[in-house]
Amino acid sequence: MVYLTRKEHFNAAHRLYNPNWDEERNQAVFGKCANPNWHGHNYDLYVTVKARPHTETGFVFDVKRLSTIIREHIIEKLDHKNLNEDVDFMKGKMCSTENLAIEIWKQLEPHIPAGVQLHCIKLYETPRIYVEYFGE
Repeated sequence: MVYLTRKEHFNAAHRLYNPNWDEERNQAVFGKCANPNWHGHNYDLYVTVKARPHTETGFVFDVKRLSTIIREHIIEKLDHKNLNEDVDFMKGKMCSTENLAIEIWKQLEPHIPAGVQLHCIKLYETPRIYVEYFGE
């Protein structure tokens, strides 16, 4: 099995808060991330697929096609958006990086063709903080 990773980038704003809590508890748990005026990140997204290289091309998957899938189904929906308000697949969910990675997986998986498997979503929120999701 060979693993192929494509890196993409997007910018987005969000607010971490639980509407069932008062402002004091939200501030205690989420700190600056609970700012009612939002805050933003420069996200780096790594999408890893796996397969055996195709005998005729030597490719696991065409990286241009992978980039197109990621851009069409993820980047265009997230870049320069408010995750809490503008992104349909994040509606009603806590907009943590952990949940965003899970939802990105759910958006991409149906578009990965047979013979290739989605292996990992790695999402950097900052240069020092990232999450990895490997599916259920």
